[in-house]
Amino acid sequence: MTAEREIAPSEALPVVRHSPLRSSIGLVIAKGVQTGTGFAFWILAAHATLDREVGLTTAAVSAVMICTQLAVLGTGSAVIVSVGRGEPPARVLDAAFGLVGVAGTVLALAYLVLETAVSPDVASLTVLFWFVFIMAAVTGTMCTVLDQALVALGRGGSATMRYTVGGLVPLVATALVAWLANGAGADVLMACWTLGSAVSCVIGFIQLRRLVGYRPRPSLHPAHGRSLLMLGIPNQLLTLTERAPGLVLPLLLAHLVSPEIAAYWYPAWMMAWAAYTAPMLIGIVQFSEGVREPERLAATTWASFRWSLVIGILAAAVLIVFAHPLLHLLGDRYANASTDALRLLAAGLVAYAVLQAYNSVCRVLGLYTEAIMVGVVLGAALCVSALLAAEQGSSAMALAWLVVLSLGAVVVGLRLLAILRRHKKEAS
Repeated sequence: MTAEREIAPSEALPVVRHSPLRSSIGLVIAKGVQTGTGFAFWILAAHATLDREVGLTTAAVSAVMICTQLAVLGTGSAVIVSVGRGEPPARVLDAAFGLVGVAGTVLALAYLVLETAVSPDVASLTVLFWFVFIMAAVTGTMCTVLDQALVALGRGGSATMRYTVGGLVPLVATALVAWLANGAGADVLMACWTLGSAVSCVIGFIQLRRLVGYRPRPSLHPAHGRSLLMLGIPNQLLTLTERAPGLVLPLLLAHLVSPEIAAYWYPAWMMAWAAYTAPMLIGIVQFSEGVREPERLAATTWASFRWSLVIGILAAAVLIVFAHPLLHLLGDRYANASTDALRLLAAGLVAYAVLQAYNSVCRVLGLYTEAIMVGVVLGAALCVSALLAAEQGSSAMALAWLVVLSLGAVVVGLRLLAILRRHKKEAS
């Protein structure tokens, strides 16, 4: 625990904010680059080793992402709210990084111990795997806070360079593994993947240093941490309902069905998520702007929703048209197993955009209990329906996913209209 730090004058200087649209597009491009390089990583991985090792790596990556979502403790959203209210960024970020650093380490260790105890037949017991798993969880969590801190400062577009470099580094490492090794293990593939997260984290700290003079001094100061957690935990629970279904399903497939089915499902889901990131990221900017200007909530919501559809539908259309050749890059097995699944998942873009618009409005207005309950029910329905269809293949899983997601979007869409009408009346 460190003493409360003073804020240097440079840290209190006003930041030149970019427009919400520029921040949104910059974030979408950054995540598009990240997803593209991530897909290239899995292409190289598929050619570097056996399907089983790829499946185990996808399960490990999903586990890291689950740990990341849990360890962030909502601090990214809390940073948006705190900075939006005018609190010094340095103090807020010190508390946030202190919390997530400890939480990421603890959760990663807990998962590794649990996996070893419950599924020793598929657990990776090497020292290398444990080390890179913990590093991936901690740096991935910090990257989430960095993303939202820069959104709060109106510089979300700075993520483009961060994720471009962070995506290229693991590609080079995996290419070397594919060239030098024959049948690399899941621990080696995991090490290559983790390099990207670590590099992105370092670049993010450099960007904050240049923008607000921030020098990271992670702190566990009780008052600051308590304030962040009070703001963050409700946002954290809501975010988990959004992300958990896609992250949990590969794990369930690998452990309850087979690693091979997880390997075939994951690339289709990952590419569909590339389209889904458009409404998700634009929703983060919508939330930030809603906190700063709550009187313009309806206008901000509809503008964000339109841009979510414009950008997201373009990405989804590319995936639908080029699904087979994209998956064929991984090999015939992947293309034959998952082409229809990718097309069905991409078709869920509109439904996902509705869900993100609803959740962002609920964040701004503090309607957390309602949104969390909706998310839990919808997420459970998505996972259960997909698992029940798993024996029939990836296409049946994706169809079940699409049907459940679309029905959920109809319900929350009607509720969103009602909330915005009520807010407009109260504001007038």
